[in-house]
Amino acid sequence: MIAHDQRLRSRRPLAGAERDGDGYLLRWQGCGVMGVVNVTPDSFSDGGRHLAPAAAVAAARAQWAAGATWIDVGGASTRPGATPVAADVEAERVVPVVRALRAEEPGARISVDTSDPGVARAAVVAGAGLVNDVRGLRDPALRVACAELGVPAVVSHLRGEPATMHHAPAFDDVVAEVVAELRAARSLALDDGVPDVVLDPGLGFGKTTAHNRALLRATAELAGLGGPLLVGASRKRSLGEVAGEPVPERRDAASLAAHLYVAARGAALVRVHDVAAHVQALRIWRWLGG
Repeated sequence: MIAHDQRLRSRRPLAGAERDGDGYLLRWQGCGVMGVVNVTPDSFSDGGRHLAPAAAVAAARAQWAAGATWIDVGGASTRPGATPVAADVEAERVVPVVRALRAEEPGARISVDTSDPGVARAAVVAGAGLVNDVRGLRDPALRVACAELGVPAVVSHLRGEPATMHHAPAFDDVVAEVVAELRAARSLALDDGVPDVVLDPGLGFGKTTAHNRALLRATAELAGLGGPLLVGASRKRSLGEVAGEPVPERRDAASLAAHLYVAARGAALVRVHDVAAHVQALRIWRWLGG
């Protein structure tokens, strides 16, 4: 079992972070929990449940009270086959939620789940402190935005686009290729001035169940790439296939099993729908020596 001292740097003030030179350093022990708040009508697990800003803010506050390390607010579904959302629509969904959450929970750490530079800028101004991009910061304008705003970013691995990524994904060696592509994306982001990078292997994003299994089993290698590792297996289709559960909302037990596995192997964060259950499970795991 591994209980790393995790670190994330920012040039922008961040709740709970200590001053470190000309920036800020956030530290936490072991594996933290990133709560998912989908402000969308069509997400694969909870689409529409939090589309109203008041419902989204209430859900985010409940996750924060339950012990989340980050709250990840997104306004554009990235499920397989998802229809692209216009940036102004995405911003209209996300920014009021971020602003209200910052006002009601000043100590909350908020992440914005977006690939759009304009949405990222507006969300950070409203109170977000992390940009989570499922497209791996491919867009130079998004890297520039993160650098200018002084916020760290999550670089996720994705082949293709969400609308087409599930069409016959293929790798010669999924672990080696994801490792190489994440390492290259991290270097590019840091070279462009992004203060720090969290790495995400992108489970379910252009990967089969076999690919996802290989990446989960390679957690220790992925956690050694130089940045905190985020793993998001929560309610994914692969877990449903293996567990025999077709309904995403009924896959929380499977999600806990996968996330405890990666926590034991160096993951810094798990991105989840059921925050309270994960916080409890991780506390018991640490109590038992994790």
